[in-house]
Amino acid sequence: MDTASENKNQDFLARYAPVTGTSVIQHLEQLAAPLKGARVVHVNSTREGGGVAEILQKLIPLKKALGIETSWEVINGSPDFYECTKSFHNALQGMGRKVSDDLLKAYEQTNADCAERLRGVLEEADFVFIHDPQPAALLSHFPNRRGKWIWRCHIDASHPFRSVWKYLRPWLASYDASIFSLPEFAQPLPHAQYIVAPSIDPLSEKNRHLPTAEIEAVYAKFGLDPARPLVLQVSRYDRFKDPLGVIQAYLLAAKLTPLQLVLAGGGASDDPEGQEVLQEVQRAAEGHPDIHVLMLPSDAHRTINALQRASDIVIQKSIREGFGLTVTEGMWKGKPVIGGDTGGIRLQVFNHYTGFLVRTPEGAALRMRYLLHRARLRREMGERARQFVMDNFLITRHLREYLTLLVGLQGGCEERVVVG
Repeated sequence: MDTASENKNQDFLARYAPVTGTSVIQHLEQLAAPLKGARVVHVNSTREGGGVAEILQKLIPLKKALGIETSWEVINGSPDFYECTKSFHNALQGMGRKVSDDLLKAYEQTNADCAERLRGVLEEADFVFIHDPQPAALLSHFPNRRGKWIWRCHIDASHPFRSVWKYLRPWLASYDASIFSLPEFAQPLPHAQYIVAPSIDPLSEKNRHLPTAEIEAVYAKFGLDPARPLVLQVSRYDRFKDPLGVIQAYLLAAKLTPLQLVLAGGGASDDPEGQEVLQEVQRAAEGHPDIHVLMLPSDAHRTINALQRASDIVIQKSIREGFGLTVTEGMWKGKPVIGGDTGGIRLQVFNHYTGFLVRTPEGAALRMRYLLHRARLRREMGERARQFVMDNFLITRHLREYLTLLVGLQGGCEERVVVG
């Protein structure tokens, strides 16, 4: 690497020092030293839409800045492939769903086709990260691989539907390691397993500080009333995110407390159910002028940032959730969060400390009213929430744990489960 490139990388990393502290950056550089020049490839099913793509958009430049040759490949398939992998996603999160032989055939054929397309890149890589079930079968097509392959599961797989897990497990067992977001998500597999929580990038468009005028502009843009409290859920239109339950909670709370609700979401190219769920949400909101259902483009990061900062309460009433980056984002903006009592949300939201965990629309409505009548409590919870993210869920911590994992695999780590 020439001097100009080294200086550019140092400048890129130095941007994080005012947020994280210089010692954090120095530690990353020390961890990355034995990995310089290593070839790392990430493979997932979409470049935009959803938390996985957002994380990769930030992690990959950081790895490059540390001298690690990192690239990102995307697996593409037919509608049958995406229908199959959406069924996998739902089944891993506990939904009983049988997948037809025709869909499984499309899944296997897509992985075989993509293996040929990516053979030159993946066969010579030192480390390959395969994200979620969509590209999980790729490994079987690389008997002569030279590097270590890691399966990264971003899903709450604590209670998978048995027949689907039975189908997927043989593809996964041959990996050199797997990563889960929480210990309870891990499944018995014959290799080292790591626990690494996801993260947000504090310098991204979605999380950086915004001028007050830009925050206030979202009221006019979306027809919101700045004089009334605002409750916000940001997420894909997915049944596991329970947007219909959020609407029920709002309708209950609004009987006693004037407020407005924004459901802000988008789609992902690997989610064929999104449009159907959006239509269900729009029908449920029909006739309620204070429920605003927004379909935002995948690059509306500053708009989401402004909406989160304008809100009084952030809600994420998921019934299954691998982690919930929108929870992390809301906490980073100093907002109390009402979250579904599930998965990775439990890792972030603590009752009466950073927000409240709920299981029902009635519980969510109760907590909305409770917080909206206690401005001081909202402020104190929000301050604690932001500090909790600072200490635990920034991308520099995520990167540190990935680097530690790679160094361990490089040295032949024998541990079964390693908690990050």
